[in-house]
Amino acid sequence: MARHPVSTYRLQIRAAFDLDAAAEVTGYLRDLGVDWAYLSPLLKATTGSDHGYDVVDPSQVDPARGGAAGLARFRSAARAAGLGVLVDIVPNHMGISRPAENPWWWDVLRHGRSSVYADAFDIDWEFGGGRVRVPILGAEPDEVIAAGEIVVDVDADVVRYHEHALPLAPGSLAGIDPADVRAVLSRQHWEVMFWRREAAELNYRRFFAVTTLAGVRVEVPHVFDAAHGEVLRWVREGLVDGLRIDHPDGLADPGAYLDRLAEATDGRYVLVEKILEHAATAHPEALPGWWRTAGTTGYDAMAEIDRVLIDPAGEAGLDRLDAALRRETGVADAPGYADLVHETKRMIADTIQQSEIARLVRVLAAEAPDLAADPATLTDTLAELLANYPVYRSYLPAGAEHLAHALAETERRRPDLAATAREVARCVAEAGTEFSRRFMQTTGPVMAKGVEDTAFYRATRLGTLTEVGGDPSVFALPVDGLHTAFSRRQSQWPLAMTSLSTHDTKRGEDVRARLSVLAEIPDRWAEVLEGLRAVASTGHGPFDALLWQAIVGSWPATPERLHAYAEKAAREAAERTGWWDPDAAFEARMHAVVDAAFGAARPLVEQFVAEIAQPGWSNALAAKVLQLTGPGVPDVYQGSELWETSLVDPDNRRAVDFAARRELLGRLDDGWLPPVDADGAAKLLVVSRALRLRRDRAAEFTHYRPVEAVGEAAAHVVAFDRGAAITVATRLPVGLARCGGWGDTAVLVAEGAWRDEVTGRSVEGGIVPLRTLLATYPVAVLTPVEP
Repeated sequence: MARHPVSTYRLQIRAAFDLDAAAEVTGYLRDLGVDWAYLSPLLKATTGSDHGYDVVDPSQVDPARGGAAGLARFRSAARAAGLGVLVDIVPNHMGISRPAENPWWWDVLRHGRSSVYADAFDIDWEFGGGRVRVPILGAEPDEVIAAGEIVVDVDADVVRYHEHALPLAPGSLAGIDPADVRAVLSRQHWEVMFWRREAAELNYRRFFAVTTLAGVRVEVPHVFDAAHGEVLRWVREGLVDGLRIDHPDGLADPGAYLDRLAEATDGRYVLVEKILEHAATAHPEALPGWWRTAGTTGYDAMAEIDRVLIDPAGEAGLDRLDAALRRETGVADAPGYADLVHETKRMIADTIQQSEIARLVRVLAAEAPDLAADPATLTDTLAELLANYPVYRSYLPAGAEHLAHALAETERRRPDLAATAREVARCVAEAGTEFSRRFMQTTGPVMAKGVEDTAFYRATRLGTLTEVGGDPSVFALPVDGLHTAFSRRQSQWPLAMTSLSTHDTKRGEDVRARLSVLAEIPDRWAEVLEGLRAVASTGHGPFDALLWQAIVGSWPATPERLHAYAEKAAREAAERTGWWDPDAAFEARMHAVVDAAFGAARPLVEQFVAEIAQPGWSNALAAKVLQLTGPGVPDVYQGSELWETSLVDPDNRRAVDFAARRELLGRLDDGWLPPVDADGAAKLLVVSRALRLRRDRAAEFTHYRPVEAVGEAAAHVVAFDRGAAITVATRLPVGLARCGGWGDTAVLVAEGAWRDEVTGRSVEGGIVPLRTLLATYPVAVLTPVEP
């Protein structure tokens, strides 16, 4: 069996923190207790890219990230520190925002369908009249040409439009005056167009709605080989030990891709970035069991851990507040979450996914011409089916129940489309056709943009709930529910990753932990929000709730970070402003709210943060110990061994002060037991002790069993036995304080001597009172002491 990690630590590799900088922290990661380093994409990306998901050349390690020599040096440092290496790769798409940087795309633009890379990209050549559509113009072509903004640069062999450069086709200037821009453009293998037309008229597949990320056809064997040649060299030469696959749902056949990858890597450890839906299906969605993968990257675990720390009794109060805010905003009957999701997904299907749906119509016109006789009705039906699809993707013939659900919902919501929907669904169900495959590739973008990037910014009653992989309609999870979920992971996917923060999360783990406190004090939160809104308001109640939650959840943040978050959140919500047509008046009020947080409202903010900070830290430590000792392979996102108060990207890719963390870890190893306070050293203590235990006694983490809690406050503890250790964590700390503390509450463990790895103290087994076990910290990790 291939080697696998016990734990990972995610590092964002970029020019400002390259592979040599990463090599310098491998010793710290070893001391922290990490087993494998987990690196963001390393292949050459667009100049200036901090995330690396816009690969422009898959044949080389990005020189800006350290190049091949930097990767070799990092591997040597990691090996010296005893660390394995997991690397993120991006098979679904490539970056094309700067065409000259991408040799594949440049060649396609220059040579068109005769390019050796013509079949590497998912381009509908017929729809484009044999040309690739490039939506870079700020107005219609005639207007741009008349203004003289397009210039033919004969010496450079390109056409220029402001900062954009596109290659001239060989021989395309023969017999014409280069100054005749229209004539020159008509001879190219690309067609420039007004950017506002991209949503409806683009002719290549994208990543979601990102026009500068073009879909790659890795299902073609020679394209797979070319796209993975460098990555497979890393595997072959021992530079990496495992791979994390970004967005496999965008691929034509994810299962077949994973089969090919497993053969090419000799079965190395592979994870997939895959979101599993729960509440929207009759049963929790499962990862396809036939996929050759160790599991997902852990969003499912994130949702489980968050919700077991949320007080279900707070749902009614937060619902009342949300309803009042919506009524004030002019929404008398706010839609339920299912209706909200349908609304936002349908909006996405009708706007930024128009070109993908138009392509489905064109494909169906070839496969079932009778059905495509009424393009308008067919387009409407496809959009409705996509809006009603309950999961990110099915893999037909598996997942037929999801298609049946979408059809039933379409018939219920739009009986006028029922007959056409039944015929379309029949075509979708014919697995293996181009139409069926493309439909499956389109459900994911509609879901991601409609739910994660729109509905999550409109469903604002509690920010903890609107996290990647979560379902806001599921408010809380009972302790028994967590035990069931953890037991399932232990038995089915024990090597899957578990996460609390990632480069994609909307809020860092400790922002969510603090916001979860609001469920214990919904009336107090309503009172505080009213006071804050009296100082500054956007005039949109639900968005005010979202923004003030972001402020108190991440406090103390900087104005710059919160202004950036506010803009992104408001434009993603697309209710009062948007990316294409921002509303200056609304955004001015929005920014005034952030300014008020650092001005007139600051005393209210700081007073309330002081009230919820301590229980928020309790939640944070509980979440971390549940993740680090629970089933699966826990990942620590860079820097989150201290309080992780980041907001949505790019905020969560900020620089990490490793020197400060190294210094604090040294103090802890000298015996310091820090208080639970703003510096986060208590979290570093928990993280380091749990990671070291997982690494040093990995073979003893053999099972998952709930541990019995008894006494008056038994509902406030989560405890389980993993074989090597027993984990004990506090939940609902505000309610615990209200009832007077632990009282006679105890956990029942085997007789004998135990050691709390967090404090280093000895504990007698049997009936273990929590008032003593959790006297210093809200969590404990007990290991048996050998006689």
